[in-house]
Parts: sequence; C-alpha cells; structure tokens
Amino acid sequence: MTRPPVRTAPTGAVYFSLLGPLTARLDGHELPLGPRKQRLVLATLLSRPNTPVPVEVLTDAVWPDDPPRTARKNLQVYVSAARTLLGPAAGHEGRDRVVHGCGGYLLRIAEGELDTLRFGSLARAGRAAAGRGDLAGAARLLREALDLWEGPPLNDLRDSAGVAEEAGRLEARCLTVYEDWAETEIELGRPAVAVDGLRDLVERHPLRERLRAAWMNSLHQSGRQAEALAVYDDYRQLMARELGLEPSPAMAALYRSMLGRGREARRPAPAREAVGPAAPPACTAAFTGRPGELRELLEVLGCGEERVVVVSGPAGAGKSALALRAAHLLADRFPDGRVRVRVRREDGTARSRAEILAELGRLCGVAGNAAPPGSTASPEGGAGGDRAATAALADAWQEWQARHRALVVLDDVPDEASVRGLLSRSGKCSVLITARGQLAGLAPVHRIALPALADAEALELLGKLIGAGRLRADPGAALRIVRACGGLPLAVEVSGMRLAVLRHLPLAEYADRLDDPSAALDELVAGDVSVRHRIASGWQDLADGDRWVLGRLAGLAEAGGFTLDRATEALGCGERAAIRAVESLIDAGAVTSPAGEVTAHAALYEVPRLLGLYAHEREGV
Repeated sequence: MTRPPVRTAPTGAVYFSLLGPLTARLDGHELPLGPRKQRLVLATLLSRPNTPVPVEVLTDAVWPDDPPRTARKNLQVYVSAARTLLGPAAGHEGRDRVVHGCGGYLLRIAEGELDTLRFGSLARAGRAAAGRGDLAGAARLLREALDLWEGPPLNDLRDSAGVAEEAGRLEARCLTVYEDWAETEIELGRPAVAVDGLRDLVERHPLRERLRAAWMNSLHQSGRQAEALAVYDDYRQLMARELGLEPSPAMAALYRSMLGRGREARRPAPAREAVGPAAPPACTAAFTGRPGELRELLEVLGCGEERVVVVSGPAGAGKSALALRAAHLLADRFPDGRVRVRVRREDGTARSRAEILAELGRLCGVAGNAAPPGSTASPEGGAGGDRAATAALADAWQEWQARHRALVVLDDVPDEASVRGLLSRSGKCSVLITARGQLAGLAPVHRIALPALADAEALELLGKLIGAGRLRADPGAALRIVRACGGLPLAVEVSGMRLAVLRHLPLAEYADRLDDPSAALDELVAGDVSVRHRIASGWQDLADGDRWVLGRLAGLAEAGGFTLDRATEALGCGERAAIRAVESLIDAGAVTSPAGEVTAHAALYEVPRLLGLYAHEREGV
C-alpha cells in the first residue's frame, strides 16, 4: 500500500477517489469540491456510481437528524455546483455528469474515472486468475488493486452516518482483497512480503480472524514460530475478554498444526504435481449464517476421521457456498491442495465419469489418460479405446489420492453413480460432496442437511445487500421478505440484489409482492439469476411419480406443514404407500422432516414454500 496508485483516466478527464479522503483530480491537479455538505452529496453519488440515488438518501447523508424545510432546494444547489465543477460525462460531450430522474440523482462515471470501480475490476481479475491456477498473476492483479487504497475510505466525511456506512462497506472490500493477496503470496512461498502489512491491519481490526490467520501463517513460514504462536495467544485472550468466546475450530487447528511442527518453520511447498487451483476462497463479506453446519464441517474434515462428507439441501440452499467456505478455512489441513469439480453441466445434465476424471486429471496433474498397451483402442478412437483410457485414468486417480492429502469438492452431484468410482479407497484425501438429494446409497459417509436460514441469518444476508440502514428503517417488512423467501439463501440474495437496484421501492411493497403466491417467483429474478430456473432444475431431478406426489402435497404445505394422515388423504392411498412416497421426497431433498427421532404419525413434514409454489404451477400445466 506504499506505492502511488495508478491513474487510468485519459487526459482531460476527472479522476475521483473514495479509497482515502474524497478527492477529484483533473490532469493531476486536485479540484476544489466546495463546502462540506456539497462534498457529502458528491461522496454519496460516487458511492453508487451510474445508479439513481433517491433524494431521501442524499438528505439523510447531509442532514441525518433534522433536515431543514429547504433541504430539497439546497440539494439542487449542491448538484448544480457539482455539474459546473465536473463538466460533461466522459465520452459524452454535452451530456451532464449528474442527471435527475424518477429514481433520484444519477452520476455518470466510467471505470477509469473512479478508484472503487477500478478496484473492483482488478480484484475480480485477480480472483479469476487464482481460479485458473495462475497464482503469480493473481498476486500481481490483487496488489495493483490494493495500490489504489490510500487509507480508510472517505475518512474526512465519516461523521455522516450514511457516508460512514458506505465507507465501512468499502473498507471491508479492501480488507477482503488484502487477505486474498496475502494468502496468495504465502502460497507462492513469499510470506515475508505480507508480514508487516498484516501486522498493521490486525492492529486496526483485531477481531478479524482471517487477517490474523494470514499473519500467523506469514510469520510461521518466515521462520518466526514464536511470534506466530503469540499472535494466536493474544487473539484467544482478546476473544475471551471482549466476546466471551473461543477462537474458531479452524483457527485452533492452525495453532495446533504449528505447535506440532516444533520450532521449525514450514517451508514453502516444493514444486509438486500440479494440484490446480485451490477451491476458490469464499468471500467473507458475502458468506452469511450456517455457523453450526460450518463448525461441524471443519471439525469432521479437520480431524481426518471422516473421508467423505455429503452436504445436502434443495436448490439454492447455499451448499456450494458452504463447501467452498470450509475448503478455504481447511487449507492448512490439506497441503496438497483443494480442488473443486462441478458434476453437472451448465444445462443441469450430469457429466460423464470420463469427463469428470479428465478434469480431475488436468487439475491434479494425474497421468494415465492414454489407453494402456494391449487395449482395444482403434486409430479412430473407438469405444473400446475410450473405455480403456477412462479405466486407466480412474486407476491413476486412485493412486494419486493414495499418495496425497488433498480435499476434493464434488459439487452439485445428481446421484450416487456419478461419484462412486471417484471416492478414495485409501490414503488421506477427503471428499466433500454437495447434492440436492441425500445420496442414501453412499456409505459410509458423514451427512449434513442444510435447513432454511433462521430469520436472523436471513436478515443479516439481506442487510449486507441493501444496507443496514434500510433494513432498520422497516424491520417488519424485511422480516416478511425473508419469510416469504422461505429462508432460502438464493431467494434472499436475489431479493437483496433487486432491492439494491430498485432503491426507490419500499420494502413493504416488495414484501406484498412476495406474499402473493401467484407472483412470488416472478419477483425473484435479478439479471440472469432466477430462482424459478434453479427450482426448475431441481424439479427435473425428481422422478415422474415424485413430481405428482409433490404437487398433491404442496397445497398442504401452505398451512405450515402436513402430517402422515393428511398426506394419506391427499394422495388417496394406503398408509404404507404414503410413507414410502413421503420418504422418497425426503431422500430427494424436496420435503423436510424433523431433525430428531419421532414416529411417522407424529412427525410434521414441510415442503419449502417456493418449491411448493413451483409445484402448484406445474400441477396446473
């Protein structure tokens, strides 16, 4: 963070900066931005570039407690002054930078004119490079993004609650990118370059665990074990004193692993068979909820006693996000890497075993994809040769797993047959499977079923997307929204994305839309992300008979669940047949049942709300 930021705006264009004090420069010369209230208006517009900002939001930023009667007129004056100062929009001579419409004021800005837009672009490129296994390129791009960070964002205007809230979000993004960069440098075997910066940031954010873990790792790999252990001890005491809590299982496991190595630092791993990209690190700012399930995953996979774990739940339940978060936190337990392979194609169809083995072979540097001598391969690559090549790669994959300690995430598995030949028969590799159904045919495995998000978790996720202030303004409507989403993380996330764009839309009005069974699924679309599309994919997984049963039971779910007696009546069959039908849907992940033991007659079964609405639609087709 010591090198000067790279300015990318063309000559004659204004360059704005929020990652530090609010500034605007024209050809290297700083522009006077006027009095404080005018600066607050500009900062609020810049924090939402190319997006209409309602007059009410601007008013709250400038006059949080008691706006004057002339507030709207004063805002017009500040905006007019900003138009004069900043000139026309880049590339659009004659067009104002600030325009007013039905949604509020909009500031036109290009990526090369605003440091936060440039920061986001570089960070995405860096993470994409890491996903491809290009760690050196990822480190360079993430470092370039961090070079734009000149200090606490908007540090000269934080006495305004609205601006302070936005500044907090920007700082959280910067910290996450710094953590990504530091972990990448450590993985490249260059821990010393991150030590000092991590120390400074931990002093400013002492409870941020990921920062502290990276600092511990950088110290340890630099040969400073005693200091690394002291960092953990300080953190343990701070957590106990401030929060009455212990460090997370992942943090404690990192500490124990360092103790186990004595005073000898862990040296950077030598060049080994290409493990390919580590599982993409989960974004700390976006991952919300699931503390119990995450803790269970870390304990089960971290102790090494279970080699296969199945995380199940309906489409949109957050299975992949949980798996990737766990894979990120377990990096130290799997020194030979973490790889993730999707078992379905984008259209929802299952990939063949040969396709999956080929990708695993490419990611992990597994040899054996050529047909062995004596096979029936023909010059044209006949079916016999294909089978022999797949068998050879399967054997090589088993040998690789026997010699390595890696975590393999098999994501979105449709059925047991898709993964049976991929699971390790020996060695220290572990496999984390995500699936909509429970994959009852796999054994022995450890199973974790994801329920709907609790209200508090769902509200936290919604607040991260629309802002805590907007959530606090109408908590009752916010609660109605997350409950109308059935606690499904994807639906809550899509709601948040829509509301983040439709900032003029009252939460209560959107809650009314979601409460309407005939319109809810139509509302849950944000850009190319559609809850209906995801649920439809899960619907296609069901057998024809299960779809019919689900359509009959969906009506019962609106009343808050159903008993076996009501299911028997709705299906028009005998008790044993009803039990088999309901349990088939439980196995497929389409019906939820009590977590504890209870007789079939006493159990209350539920169909997730949005799946029930989709089943009603299909029943009427």
